[in-house]
Amino acid sequence: MRTVVVPRIGTVAAWRDHARKLAQQGVPADRVLWRVGGDDAADLFARDAPVPDRSGRALKLARQAIESLETALCHRDPERFARAYDIVLRLSDGTLRWGDRSDPSMHRLLLQEKAVRRDIHKMHAFVRFREVGRPDAPRRAFAAWFEPEHPITEAAAPFFARRFGDMDWIIATPDLTARFEDGALSFSVTETGDRPPPDATEDLWRTYFASIFNPARLMVSAMTSEMPHKYWKNLPEAALIPELIRTAPARARAMQDAAPTIPPPHVDRLRPQRQLPDTEGLTLATLKPAHDACRRCPIGVCATQAVAGEGPPDAALMIVGEQPGDAEDLSGRPFIGPAGQVFDRCAQAAGLDRSAAYVTNAVKHFKFQPRGKRRLHQRPTTDEIAHCRWWLDLERQLLRPKLILALGATAAEALTGSGAGLLKRAGTVEAGPDGVPILLSLHPAHVLRLPDAAARARAEAALTRDLAQARELALR
Repeated sequence: MRTVVVPRIGTVAAWRDHARKLAQQGVPADRVLWRVGGDDAADLFARDAPVPDRSGRALKLARQAIESLETALCHRDPERFARAYDIVLRLSDGTLRWGDRSDPSMHRLLLQEKAVRRDIHKMHAFVRFREVGRPDAPRRAFAAWFEPEHPITEAAAPFFARRFGDMDWIIATPDLTARFEDGALSFSVTETGDRPPPDATEDLWRTYFASIFNPARLMVSAMTSEMPHKYWKNLPEAALIPELIRTAPARARAMQDAAPTIPPPHVDRLRPQRQLPDTEGLTLATLKPAHDACRRCPIGVCATQAVAGEGPPDAALMIVGEQPGDAEDLSGRPFIGPAGQVFDRCAQAAGLDRSAAYVTNAVKHFKFQPRGKRRLHQRPTTDEIAHCRWWLDLERQLLRPKLILALGATAAEALTGSGAGLLKRAGTVEAGPDGVPILLSLHPAHVLRLPDAAARARAEAALTRDLAQARELALR
């Protein structure tokens, strides 16, 4: 049995050198007993064995494997050195693939690597320095005490050297002590567990911590997950936490009671935009400027312009679509895009003269989502449809049609109060709010969205039938 003792300082580097030499000598993993210098316990059967009569090997590992192995070696598990050496040999032999968690040793090593990285992160977060130097010293001096789960002092200390390079400091742990003096980092075995004395800045830090503690957003489980209880004894602010948690409900209620009840000044500037415009003197021909100025819902802010209805002011048939598309938003005219082309084709087949009908939309502005250089159509919400229904009602009052043809679910919702089940309701006539009959049909855009030609042909034929029915009903 080969006994290898690695020092308490420079443990990982020493293990790496020993592992390389042992592999070159062909020593198998089960013939090595690893110990850390300073341990009192000794193996009763540990004695040097002769070099095995077998060929050695050169170790070649990927960078990721080396970094993970050396991180896992900072774990407190006493079997970590033997496990790592066994994995190194099998990786070199090609009998083990790095990251193969089906292998128990590899799975355990990766778990230990994760635990060490988390412990290093906690040390970076929860070390609290206290000033111990003389006021007249050329460099300020600080000291800290921290109790990590694993021997990570050497792995974690370079972070502090980079972060606090303009001061001298000491971080003591139960295993090792890190010293940074005049820009040089060194390590020594910790002799005593004396904590540094408190300093004047801790009261200031506790005051700051209490002031930023938000009782309205308190989540104790989340807080203790990020700041486990085991670290609290070395955190000056931790003494405040139990009382802050206990009084959080009362403080949250006090914050709510102290909240302002008078609307801020900017509400007065927004209120005129939410008021209904003056309808006196408006006609179907003069609705466009009023539509453009409308800000009763957020869509109007983003659209290029409003799209008003067009057609004769005495038309017997009113055709209501859903909302303008990209082409309509740019031109300011309804039904001229791809869906409008389907509508014109079906109307011609049905014998319906579009110029004799009044064509408009339930929503007057184009709602879209930017996607690169394209603007993708978005369906208006129920609230947006309700806000724009005011304009649609005004158009109906000015036009007084004999029949309204509702194309699509948005138009059906605006005119009948519900856009649900339109596939079953299409081709039927329902009563409108003022007694005007409403013929329901699918929107021409529905034809464009169908996946195959046969389905598109059937939908187009159904739309043509509905348009022919609308022409007949409007002429009665």
